[in-house]
Amino acid sequence: MSLSINTAKESNLALCPKCHKLNQLRDGDSHQKIQCVRCHGFFYQRKPHSLQYTLAWNIAALIAFIPANLYPIMIIYSLGIGDPSTILSGIGQFVDHGLYPIAAIIFTASIIVPLLKIAGLFLLVYRVHTGVRLRPDKHSKFYHILEFLGPWSMLDVFVVALLVAVVELGFITSVAAGPAINYFTLTVIFTMIAANSFDPRLLWDKKQSNE
Repeated sequence: MSLSINTAKESNLALCPKCHKLNQLRDGDSHQKIQCVRCHGFFYQRKPHSLQYTLAWNIAALIAFIPANLYPIMIIYSLGIGDPSTILSGIGQFVDHGLYPIAAIIFTASIIVPLLKIAGLFLLVYRVHTGVRLRPDKHSKFYHILEFLGPWSMLDVFVVALLVAVVELGFITSVAAGPAINYFTLTVIFTMIAANSFDPRLLWDKKQSNE
């Protein structure tokens, strides 16, 4: 049994992103700038060069993610002696001091979420480019999950900033932010821009049939 999906693009329709008016297009308007009949704002039926921008920003995020994990993200001073810590070694130190919730937050926000988002965006770009996919509604939900997760990566930066400001943990007298926090912030920003550049409607553009 096959299911045919008729998309708005196939029906020459386009939704205005400003006032959400569904506009009827003329033939040949799909790749041109469209003026909304209600608010008179200009928009495109699909974001121009969406895949190229998404791929470029995602690669930039991946590049920034490397020094974010190689350089110290914080310097923990114990008895006046500074001990630079990368993300992974810092997680280990929090575990050693019994601060399991903070270690779990940093591991999730610093490692799992950025990698999941970067890999997920690469996957979506690949799916749109090749047309090899399961159901576009599933991939659309996956995209919105990635978009939702993006800002939560900043939890790591927030935790480090909080530690720098107020934490005294046993023999740890002070905590200072390391250079990696700048690269990690860039990683988060780049992934957010990459997700915003991706047009999830592209997942629906190629016809398919499901058994």
